[in-house]
Order: sequence, then structure tokens, then C-alpha cells
Amino acid sequence: MDFNALYKQKLTSANEAVKVIKSGDWVDFAWGPNTPVALDKALAQRFNEDSSLKDVHFYGGVLMSGLEIFNIEHAEDRITWNSWHMSGIERKIWSRGFGFYGALRYSELPRWYRENIKRINVATIVTSPMDENGNFCYGLSSSHFRAVFDVADVIIVEVNKNMPRTVNGVDDNIHISEVDMIVEGENPPILEMGGAGEASEVDKKVARLIMEEIPNGACLQLGIGGMPNAVGSMIVDSDLKDLGVHTEMYVDAFVDIALAGKITGNAKTIDKGRQVFAFAAGTKKLYEYVNNNPVCMAAPVSYTNDVRVVSQIDNFISINNAVDIDLFGQVNAESSGTKHISGSGGQLDFVLGAYLSKGGKSFICCSSTFTQKDGTLSSRIRPTLAEGSIITDPRPCVHYFVTEYGKVNLKGLSSWQRAEAIISVAHPDFRENLIAEAEKLHIWRRSNKR
Repeated sequence: MDFNALYKQKLTSANEAVKVIKSGDWVDFAWGPNTPVALDKALAQRFNEDSSLKDVHFYGGVLMSGLEIFNIEHAEDRITWNSWHMSGIERKIWSRGFGFYGALRYSELPRWYRENIKRINVATIVTSPMDENGNFCYGLSSSHFRAVFDVADVIIVEVNKNMPRTVNGVDDNIHISEVDMIVEGENPPILEMGGAGEASEVDKKVARLIMEEIPNGACLQLGIGGMPNAVGSMIVDSDLKDLGVHTEMYVDAFVDIALAGKITGNAKTIDKGRQVFAFAAGTKKLYEYVNNNPVCMAAPVSYTNDVRVVSQIDNFISINNAVDIDLFGQVNAESSGTKHISGSGGQLDFVLGAYLSKGGKSFICCSSTFTQKDGTLSSRIRPTLAEGSIITDPRPCVHYFVTEYGKVNLKGLSSWQRAEAIISVAHPDFRENLIAEAEKLHIWRRSNKR
């Protein structure tokens, strides 16, 4: 097969490619750094030129910049954006009334495409240029893309020379024989997701408490945010060695830890020597590190986040953030009451998988308080979750909960023990009120109060 001849045959402009999209279609816009740019601009232009084009439904998630299709006239009446995990950009679309969240554990996404949706009219994705074997690499993700392509009627790849290439991934390429159209974009820099910024003193206190629990040879999963980032920074300056990586999202902290010589993966019981992730998003430093790096392994999220896979890795350490927690031990990590923030992602999978791992531990962490817009200080530890809040981690599943005031192991505690433990790491200014509320809820023993 002459791949170059086939390439020329399938090469087209973005404006021509988007003509395949019709009213009523379902269009997959990939995910994170693989979200199309040139195709987005062309499709927005088509919407503006053709007022009859409407009822187009999009799947996507973790947007790292605003899309042009969101700015078309009467967007709320002509498109829906269906997100698998919302970023701040997508929350704005949610507030405008045409952005919606699909409630699904991220690990289930590939199966869901294959078994439930069964058909996507048009699938789009940004890839690296075609290699000598006719393959287009997704670069920063494997995620759920193979499943999307398995059920897509039309597949359009948008080539970007700046997309990193993974060399030891699983299901991280699509062959030209499967592609219907190829678009060469303007090769913009791959969008960066800024780091969490400088760790606060609260972040550092929480990180120190977690650091006490990480042994040599541990395998790390880090969420995004100040606290996981602070843990990463402390690991760089620690004496820890032979760490491994098996994570949903690959972030800059892993690069820093690896460059400090702390990551070898030699102690991993599976995928020895490999840093495994479903998708990567961060700064240019991360993209340069991942590119053609044989230790980096992009894999489908149905593998990276599978509880059965995680449980096979000894000393698995999972570190994630929460929005708030109630005295029953229910964790909300995805909404503020009824206001949607992000999504379920893989947090519950890693909480469950880490506990099943030999020597494994999961940590849910947050600051004890937050400041509201009017300057009022509020507790993240609540008697009950606010009405409409989403339970990301049910109370039987939570292992360690950590604030700047301490860490507590909640596994298996009865309701009064759990309430006592959670209140013990609340901000001191809120403890008396929380005790009073616990008494009303009949989850407090008077003998607890000391």
C-alpha cells in the first residue's frame, strides 16, 4: 500500500471536511489537547453561513480553550455540548444552557461507546503527522478514542506537527486505511494546561501528612490541583526512590519527579519500567518529555482506571482532591450544590483500586475551609452535603481523609467514630458547631467530647 498516495487522496481542507456534518448529527470532538482547532473554526463558519444547520450534538471534555462553535449565533438553540469531564470553559457553557455533563465513570467510556451508543456520525481528533507505517498518533492520549473510531461513520484527523508522539502506547494510533479525511491545520502550539501554581501553606501541610505514608517503590496516581502538586514537589526533594506511575492524567509533577531520578518503575508488578497514563495535559515541559519517550505508555482509560488492574500494583498511592465532605464520610468532588464543576472522572476507581492493592492507600484531601465571595469563611466539612451535591465517593469507600489539621483513616468506622474523626481535622472554629450538628443527626456520643 502506498501510504503517501493514499494520504494525498484523503487530504482536504477543513472547510470541505465539515460539509459532511448534517443537522441532527452526533459529532465527537475528542478530548483535552486532542480537540480539533481548524475543524472547529471551519464548522463555526459553516454554522454562521447556513442558518438551517441545527440540532448538532457534540461529545468532548476537558476543554483547554474556548471553541468557536460556542460563539455562533443562537448557539443555545442549535447545538448541545455533552461533556465527559468539564473544565472551567465548559462550566460557562453549562451556565448558558447548552452544556451538559454525562454521568459516567471515566473508565467505562470505551465500553459505553461500543455497547450503548454504537454509532457516531462524525469523529474528529488532532494527531501527530503520519509515520512511515501509515499511522497517526494521538500523542497525548489513548483514553477512549479507539472505541470512538470503532463506532464512527466518518473519521477526520487534523494533523498538527506539534503534537507529541508516544512510542510504547496501547491503542494510541489510527491507521490511514481507517481515516476518511485528513486536514492539515496551521500547526498551532499544543494548548497548555497551567500548573496548579505555587503551593499554599495549607497545601504543604497536607502534603507533609501524605508524604509520611509513601514508601520506596510506591506507584503514584496524582489528581490535578495544588495539593497533589505539592506532594510532587516534596517527593522531588525527598529520599524516596524506585517510584512508579500509573495514573489517569499525566501532569507536570510526574515530569519533575522523573527528572529528579525518583521514578524508575522497577518495583511495579505490572508494566515494569513504564509510566502509564490515559491522557496527558500540562506545560511544554511535559509535552517535550512525553515525545518519543519509551518509558511513557499511553493506554485506554478502560485499562488505566480499571480497579482490577490497579489492584495488581503493590503499594499503590492515590491522591485526589475534594470539594467538601459530610460527617457521614460522603465525599463530593464534582459540584457545588447543584452547580456542576467537573465530573466523576476516575477518583472512585482509584479509591477502590488502591485499597485492594497490597500496601495501597488512597487519600482524599482538601483545605478545611474556603472563603466565599463576600469574604465569609466556610467549612468544607459539613454536617450533610449541600442539597444537590454529588456524591463522588460513597462513605464505605473512603480510606484516608486529610486536611491541614491532620489525616484520619475512615475505613470501617461506625457513624459516631467517623464523625469524631472527621471533626478532629476540621478547622477549630467550626468544631463545636459540627459537634452540635452531629448530635442532632444522632451520630455523636457525648463521651467523645474531650
